[in-house]
Amino acid sequence: MKSWIALLTVLLLQACAAVVPPAPATEAAFDDALFAPLAAPPDPRTLLAVTPTMRRYLDERVLPRTRRAGGARQALLQALADPNALLLDYDASRTRTAAEAFAARRGNCLSLVLMTAALAGELGLPVRLHEVLTTAEVEHSGDLTFIIGHVNLALGAGIERAFSGTDPWLIVDFLPGQDLRQQQRRIVDERRVAAMFMNNRAAEEMLQGRLREAYGWLRGAHAQDARFAPLYNTLGVLYRRHGALAQAERALQTALALDPQDPHARANLMALQRLRLARPQTAAPAPAG
Repeated sequence: MKSWIALLTVLLLQACAAVVPPAPATEAAFDDALFAPLAAPPDPRTLLAVTPTMRRYLDERVLPRTRRAGGARQALLQALADPNALLLDYDASRTRTAAEAFAARRGNCLSLVLMTAALAGELGLPVRLHEVLTTAEVEHSGDLTFIIGHVNLALGAGIERAFSGTDPWLIVDFLPGQDLRQQQRRIVDERRVAAMFMNNRAAEEMLQGRLREAYGWLRGAHAQDARFAPLYNTLGVLYRRHGALAQAERALQTALALDPQDPHARANLMALQRLRLARPQTAAPAPAG
């Protein structure tokens, strides 16, 4: 996946379990009075939902391969790589749910990871989700800067090979040119991936000028994983675009409280503080709706 993280006048995209209490003081980063609420808040259950069309694909294209492939895991990977079974295209323009990526036959890395995880789960395969620890790439779009991260997943061999004595996990990565043997990864849970997804969607909405919708996605990300520091960086950029400079500073300080080593949040905060000194805020911005 390409996950985008907010930065400077900047944004980012980066992507469901039991309820976890919010991290200390993170709620104070939000100012709901500035944005009208969304009619339907983001639902994390949609991220990995499997449609009847996806189940039919498994029945018709994957399960018949199982015996000769040596198991459900290899059958799924062969089917995903077979252009006659499912021709996939990389597309960084929008972060999609598993079902959306399957229907469109395209997605960024996060979308394709979600799609593969959903299909694997339907087959009963164990799945681990990874954040790849690598130097972020930077892309520019007008006055916005995108910090691009990466995620992949590992598929377990299933019950038939669980006691074979070999490594039961196989890394699946959708970015070409990755050195999987040298790659450093961190296992993340579904709540963290949901926060990544919603942070991406917030950045995408902000890029289109839909600040209210972006704020709603960030609220959803906070509900999933309040300790996901990049969402407050995105929130700071959102507030700055809305003209709420004091709120922007508080959001960026929250990002740094959670991750003091984040250079993007620190650069954003320094730029914002220079802007506030040059142009003191005299009035609160009007609610967006």
